[in-house]
Amino acid sequence: MVATFNSLVQPLILLVSVPFAATGSIAALLLTGKALDVTALIGFLMLIGVVVTNAIVLIDLVNQYRARGLPRSEALYEGARHRLRPIVMTAAATILALLPMAVALTGGSAFISQPLAIVVIGGLLSSTLLTLLLVPVLYELVERGTARLSRGRAG
Repeated sequence: MVATFNSLVQPLILLVSVPFAATGSIAALLLTGKALDVTALIGFLMLIGVVVTNAIVLIDLVNQYRARGLPRSEALYEGARHRLRPIVMTAAATILALLPMAVALTGGSAFISQPLAIVVIGGLLSSTLLTLLLVPVLYELVERGTARLSRGRAG
């Protein structure tokens, strides 16, 4: 990701969204009374892939807008506005697809797959909102600080 973004800091911004996905997953497991087992851990792996991909798509579009000359705040606003629908639709489709598994409608193997579905659903509910709010805020703060540092070195 460092090579893709030509930055060491932007991939770190993306990875901040991962712990928030974990908190939603753990909360979902606690609410349902399910244990953290191997299938739940596999769900965490699936979830991390989706969460990081959503953040990458958002930050990449913001960087494209900035390369076209838009100011940072406007690029963030436009990027979040244009990626809101695809990110929410992806999360909603995944949640709806896993809902039968989460409520044990999948047959005899539901006890194996249910924690996976609960982890992914809980994590997507928390991380989708936080990806759309937290990642742009962190991007703004980091880029503002970087600009301030470069001005201080130049002046």
